Amino acid sequence: MNKLALLIVGASLQYTTLYAQITERERPAEWQYLIDGARFKDRFLPMPDGIQAKGIWGTDSVGNRYVDNGIESPEISFWGGNILQSSDGKYHLYVCGWPENSPKGHMFWKHSTVYHAICDNPIGPFKIQNSIGKGHNPEAFRLKDGRVVVYVIDGYYIADREDSSMWTYGKFNFDPRDRKIIEGLSNLTFARRQDGSYLMVCRGGGVWISRDGLSPYCQLTDKRIYPDVEGCFEDPVVWRDSLQYHLIVNDWLGRIAFYQRSKDGIHWVTEQGEAYVPGVSFHTDGEVEHWFKYERPKVFQDKEGRAIQMNFAVIDTVKWHDLPNDKHSSKNISIPLNKGLLLSVLNEKPITSSTAVIEVKISAEEGFDPQTEIDVRSLRFGSYTEVNFGRGCKPLKVKKSGKDLIILFKNKRNSFVADEFAPKMIGRYTNGGILYGYTRLPYIDYQPALLSARCPTFNPKKGEWVLEIQNFGLSASSPCLVEIRCNGTAQGQMEIKALKPYETVKLALKPLVSPSLSGKLTYEVAFIQKGIETETNVFGE
Repeated sequence: MNKLALLIVGASLQYTTLYAQITERERPAEWQYLIDGARFKDRFLPMPDGIQAKGIWGTDSVGNRYVDNGIESPEISFWGGNILQSSDGKYHLYVCGWPENSPKGHMFWKHSTVYHAICDNPIGPFKIQNSIGKGHNPEAFRLKDGRVVVYVIDGYYIADREDSSMWTYGKFNFDPRDRKIIEGLSNLTFARRQDGSYLMVCRGGGVWISRDGLSPYCQLTDKRIYPDVEGCFEDPVVWRDSLQYHLIVNDWLGRIAFYQRSKDGIHWVTEQGEAYVPGVSFHTDGEVEHWFKYERPKVFQDKEGRAIQMNFAVIDTVKWHDLPNDKHSSKNISIPLNKGLLLSVLNEKPITSSTAVIEVKISAEEGFDPQTEIDVRSLRFGSYTEVNFGRGCKPLKVKKSGKDLIILFKNKRNSFVADEFAPKMIGRYTNGGILYGYTRLPYIDYQPALLSARCPTFNPKKGEWVLEIQNFGLSASSPCLVEIRCNGTAQGQMEIKALKPYETVKLALKPLVSPSLSGKLTYEVAFIQKGIETETNVFGE
């Protein structure tokens, strides 16, 4: 290849590299009709004022940043990380990083060190106390017995307390339970369940459950739980509050993230609108820190489990352009979130089209008086599919209950969907700020049984199907029918008894027809309640 050709190839590669991480995704047409407060990104609040400095690294678009927000250093490129609070009120950030002058620049991330940093507040500046060990993309969580686990790709560190100087390295055990592992086991994220067990979502969108948070993690899903749209998904973050599970996943190529909710961690709804996009970091005066990439989102939660802050790994340019001893680098930033209201529905009977009035209580909290701070006329209540577009139930009148406020809403047709589990409220405070909240329904089971099967196998000697089923839910299941199918042909049904949480049963079934077990095979296990197929596990070669 001659010199001119080499120059052309080099220029082409540089152009490709510059735009390799940018693809403009077309938004659904209906999103243009979303109201303020509908999108998760509407919950981002201004970053508290801090210290600005001159002569710092970064492009002009982030030169206005507060250097005491999150954690940053001219000597270290930081990435990932989340915060835990200890009983003494201190905030502990577990973040990874590598020398800014490393020979490969940002691409030295594979040699990351996990740091423990501390601060008296969740915003920063966090200061490194010690290093935990090697690893990348950390996420810290606390076990039921109080021990702290810091996950890193391919392993974890564990210690007795947040500020320990003695961390032990270990590896999780994973049981895919005859399912294909979806896009590998990296960038894991964890949410503690009500009984102290843990739900985990892997990068590919598979859901796993561990009874103690360490091992084994058992896979329950056979396909990704992410939105059924085009996207290069990674960086999921899952958390659970006192009502439901939340999940945000990022399309890194399109630089758009999606927000999802679930009552059980297995079945998810996707709310309309962007969860976050570049530019969600802004100051009280409206000035924006335009970071090129916002990745590895993590949430910090209050005592109710509400997300009150989000931390991001941010970089000011394309990762491959961050070279040693240059003006580019990365850091971790802290952005406060609108935590939402504490709501409760007072109707005891299921809400249907015949329900005339829905009563919703808005609880008072420290620093918040719902009786004086809410613009009642602005409120809308119902399914997110209605409320996010300004529709839904409108208020009829209000009642006071101690320091709380009760809103009586006129029920409107189509304001509730049949499988609604967490109706939403959107409105305004009297000062013009956005308010929102979700509420449980008294008649919904938020700790349901979760029956899950392994792939059925056929025993030719006995001429029968063998099947193992386990309840991964937090309550006992009801007796139900189970049907086995092979390549779409029903092999027969059997009844299974009620299973306690984590209980396993093994069944044997004589087939109705002789199964053909040659060629490409697909198996299904369907759970049937009162003639309705409630769940189907699919296994394929």
